[in-house]
Amino acid sequence: MLLISPAVLFIGVLVGIPLVLAVYLSLTDATAGSLTGKWVGLSNFTQQIHDPIFRGALWHTFLFTVISQAVVIVVAGLLAHALVRSFRGRWLLRFFILLPWAAPVALTAIGFLWFYDPQASIFTWFLVHLHLVSKLNPPNWLGTPNAAMSSIITVQAWRTIPFATVIFLAGISSIPQEVDDAAAIDGATGLRKFWYVSLPLQLPIAIVAVLFGIVFTATDMVVPYILTNGGPFNSTQVLTTWAFQTGINAGNVGQGAAIALFMLPVLAVVVVGMLFFARRAEVT
Repeated sequence: MLLISPAVLFIGVLVGIPLVLAVYLSLTDATAGSLTGKWVGLSNFTQQIHDPIFRGALWHTFLFTVISQAVVIVVAGLLAHALVRSFRGRWLLRFFILLPWAAPVALTAIGFLWFYDPQASIFTWFLVHLHLVSKLNPPNWLGTPNAAMSSIITVQAWRTIPFATVIFLAGISSIPQEVDDAAAIDGATGLRKFWYVSLPLQLPIAIVAVLFGIVFTATDMVVPYILTNGGPFNSTQVLTTWAFQTGINAGNVGQGAAIALFMLPVLAVVVVGMLFFARRAEVT
């Protein structure tokens, strides 16, 4: 306990003080420029619950997180199983796959703004030349609700896939070769080997990848803020962007803190549940 106490103290100060301050501000009518305000109790929370924009942001956060992470798990699993094999140029392919995670997220989002540009979108150019969309009526990637939500989900999945791939690679590499040899002797090949041998051994590490992805995505505001800023018509508004717009742009710090704190109990339940499931899924 004495050896780990400095780390515990550092984390407690770094995380605990802002959390306590956020809880206090959410119970007051504090405004920009002040860290104090009149005590209002739970009125900030009840006011947000009755706000249709907040309810929409809650639903969009769920869609943004769940769909992007479903894509991440499938793609990262396939990439990890491909990259674990030896072939010419594997190190170069690994470098390009890891590059999105190493690049600054703001720079990445700005780059995708150019890709999604309504006049000069490279995606639209390919679709037009493949005769999948009309040149006279190209899709407005960030200007219509469904296309905008699909666009930010795509970017978030693209930048999270490398992290999940690394975790999957570590899990696959940790499986002893003797396990594969025993499975081959017993006649377990293909899907049978994956379902009964590989998947149970990889499940705990996969749960960790999903857990990190959910936390990173649900608390991230850079991608939706830069690409759409919650638009069009609040169709891509998530809790993080709505908390920022309410607490910082509009100057209502108490309301912004209340919006941000709505994610805390939900994420806490998800984290505890997934860690419990990961422990139950461990193969001894």
